Amino acid sequence: MTLRNYSDTVWLMGRPLRIQYPGALYHITSRGNERKKIFVHDADRIRFLEILKDYHDCHGILIHSYVLMDNHYHLILETPYDNLSKVMHGINSNYTGYFNRRYKRTGHLLQGRYKAILVDKDNYLMELSRYVHLNPVRAKAADRPEQYRWSSYCGYIGKEKASPWIEYIWVLTQLSHDIKKASRKYKEFVEEGLRKEITTPLKDVYGQTVLGDEKFITKIKKMLTGKALSNEIIARQRLKMRPNPDEIIKAVAKAFGVNEDMVREKGQRNSMARKAAIYLVQRYSGLKNEEIGEMFGGIHFSAVSKAADRLKQETAENKQVAKLVGAVNSKFKA
Repeated sequence: MTLRNYSDTVWLMGRPLRIQYPGALYHITSRGNERKKIFVHDADRIRFLEILKDYHDCHGILIHSYVLMDNHYHLILETPYDNLSKVMHGINSNYTGYFNRRYKRTGHLLQGRYKAILVDKDNYLMELSRYVHLNPVRAKAADRPEQYRWSSYCGYIGKEKASPWIEYIWVLTQLSHDIKKASRKYKEFVEEGLRKEITTPLKDVYGQTVLGDEKFITKIKKMLTGKALSNEIIARQRLKMRPNPDEIIKAVAKAFGVNEDMVREKGQRNSMARKAAIYLVQRYSGLKNEEIGEMFGGIHFSAVSKAADRLKQETAENKQVAKLVGAVNSKFKA
């Protein structure tokens, strides 16, 4: 069966399927009803970003890139747990409630369902990140992407302090384990999109649902044979695809030259290796924050998110830490 035939037989059934599984990456867009503004003042954008951070902290989502335009937004979002629908319903409902209260209005703010495209991370995340960050330039809201305040771009290129809840590291470590060098290379990569007529990566989307190469789409095809993913399939996927947390901790201890006990024990609050292990276990194991907390001496689930956020901040500011984390990261990234 060709990819085109597969698109015809599986996805042309009304509205596109929501394909969810642990570790899935999505390009998300949501637009204002009747193309009306969903962000009127800067305070609205600030509130939306606060909601995103809350969902990062409480639901374990990874936000690789974002841009907030006047009447729509783009997110590149990864779900270590298969919770896209729950997360997006929560984000949009929370923001709509805020917006309606602030502007004394009722009814729908957003146009129908959000659009979610499942993305082949290895082959398309870099391109999609550039596409998202160039959106203000394409929309003539700015001459250059770094001039637009409401995107994750300036954090990527080091023009402003990195936000601890943005997942810069995957994209940047594709370019270099030296974060400053990676930031320069990423800026060059994005600016290449300004100089050249680079087509949108979204032209390769199949069935309004999946962006990936033939191998990736074949994998999704197998997942969807007969029906959408069942809980049993999701559980098998998690066991098969996720590295064991003990393997991650061992790799971190080796890279940082410390004993594994220093990584696991609760009292080691200032251990950079411990923060790195918490971050990488959170990212790759598929465990919930409560479960991760138990592995690291019974710390609270909120402390797991805080430790991971501190580590991401350190990688943005400390070249040596970024190099060590990048080396371990390369062993486990999908």
